[in-house]
Amino acid sequence: MTLHGEVAVAAPSATGGTMRAAVLDRFGDAGALRVIDVARPVPVVGELLVRVVAAGVNPIDLKTRAGGGEAAGVAGFPAVLGYDFSGVVISAPYEAFRLQPGDEVFGISNAPRATGSFAEYLTVPAQQVASKPKILSHAEAAAVPLAALTAWGAVVELAKAHEGQRILIHAGAGGVGHLAVQFAAYFGAHVIATASGRNTNWLRELGASETIDHTTNRFEDVVAEVDTVIDLVGDQQDRTGPRSLDVLRPGGLLVNVPSGSWPTLMDDARRAGVRATSYRMVPDAATLAVIGRLINSGDVRVSVQEVFPLDRIADAQRLLEAGHVRGKVVVQVADY
Repeated sequence: MTLHGEVAVAAPSATGGTMRAAVLDRFGDAGALRVIDVARPVPVVGELLVRVVAAGVNPIDLKTRAGGGEAAGVAGFPAVLGYDFSGVVISAPYEAFRLQPGDEVFGISNAPRATGSFAEYLTVPAQQVASKPKILSHAEAAAVPLAALTAWGAVVELAKAHEGQRILIHAGAGGVGHLAVQFAAYFGAHVIATASGRNTNWLRELGASETIDHTTNRFEDVVAEVDTVIDLVGDQQDRTGPRSLDVLRPGGLLVNVPSGSWPTLMDDARRAGVRATSYRMVPDAATLAVIGRLINSGDVRVSVQEVFPLDRIADAQRLLEAGHVRGKVVVQVADY
């Protein structure tokens, strides 16, 4: 790697290959991204080399790009971010491995410590990759991993969604939210979801028993005594998180997902007499495979609002930053 001023330019990899990638030259707004040729990564022990067809865009990508989120893991510039991907295996750890060259897969990269998914190729630990759901396109599949694993962790692992349980899900129409609604409903919970009015009917189609238009109603005025709140907003917008404490039954559980969105979470919950925890997604191929089966069976649907070419990744991130996205935003990295 050579340095030109403050920007490091990657030399060709040990195999001599290069690839197109959206790189970050500095922390900042979406204008800090540009598409250039960089070194193609080389897999090491236990890793797959994957040709990326599509990559999902997540709020954590925006936070990291701006210097928050996982920025501490960025070793230098130019950096390639991006977690979600769907693509094709180029090389496997060994000949009899469960995934082989030519297999279509989806998963979560090791960004920002390694090359992320906003690139034509990435290397990724095998335990973070599963077979792509057959009924999804690569663009649809790229919208799934991070959001679905986050929703699953909050709803299934922590809330232990079950029949008769009352679960309130904030931002139900978002990337994580629309999957959380479906998982909770699948396991029999009575789901109450907040969203803007244009999305309330859609959320009922996905399994919500009740919906609350947050633009016209204060949720605490129309709901009470819920067992669990899945908080996908926190304390950074109209005090959504703290207001949620008042609608929980005594001893109920609040799961706060957006990183850094509610610094006083634990103290506030303790004073309110309820339980609370933050949640950070942990990549897991086995859980991703289960989610893939639910998608293939038609029990879970994924929504993609818009797909941008890699050259317009800045526009994709600006759309997500503007808010009010139904489901996910995806970047098409290569043709398939």
